[in-house]
Amino acid sequence: MKNRSLVIYFILAYAISWAFMLPVALSTRGIIKANVPHALYYLASFGPALSALIVTGLTEGRVGLRSLLSRLLKWRVPFRYYAFAVFAPIALFGLAVLANRVIAGPWPDLSLLGQIDYMPYLGIPGVLGLWLLTYGLGEEIGWRGFALPHLQRSRSAANAAVLLGLMWACWHLPAFFFRDTYVEMGLPGFAMFVVSIAFASVVFAWLYNSTGGSLLLVILFHVFFNWLSVSEAGGQFVAILMSAPVVAWAIYVVRRYGPEHVAPLPKQVA
Repeated sequence: MKNRSLVIYFILAYAISWAFMLPVALSTRGIIKANVPHALYYLASFGPALSALIVTGLTEGRVGLRSLLSRLLKWRVPFRYYAFAVFAPIALFGLAVLANRVIAGPWPDLSLLGQIDYMPYLGIPGVLGLWLLTYGLGEEIGWRGFALPHLQRSRSAANAAVLLGLMWACWHLPAFFFRDTYVEMGLPGFAMFVVSIAFASVVFAWLYNSTGGSLLLVILFHVFFNWLSVSEAGGQFVAILMSAPVVAWAIYVVRRYGPEHVAPLPKQVA
């Protein structure tokens, strides 16, 4: 039943999210005549969370839902993990800004930190709030809150993280047909995207397991990393200069703690 629940979870997460992404992709490509607003893309982020809540509610009832949502409030963790989740992305962004200044010349426009694709200017608080609701809560309640603990039941944390990373990366596929940054990469770039997400997934697993299953810390890292790495405020090298250390850290934690747990604490299982 556990494996069946996991399969149903992924099917439902894809179905909900792609129900929003596919119309945007088809409209952008001219396959359908309807003018579908690109901002609809943000509603797709709730697919993983909604799927997790539905499957958990049907299979485990209120007890399971309370257990899942309680991880959002798990804040009593060592400060070093807060520092990693929040200050590491900020530090990497700062290095990217300096590198852009040295290599490309001009200082990036930091006011762009308050701008997000397909939306009016929201300012930094508005952008952070949108990231928190969508690709923070919307994704992480599902990916790390539900899927990772289920995958880690019968797999090492490293294998579970890589498998989840593949599912997570492929979930983005329709966006490669309409979102500007993905379209520029092209479908050949999708392979590189999958590899980078697989490494990132290992880092997320390390953070989740190291904090005893804190969704709060995982969400903070996801929000700050995505906010800064996709913003044009960092210049043209920001995505590369922020992603490379993530790959290095993923390799480090696997070598340091071993593939079974990739963390100083035991892996979290459903």
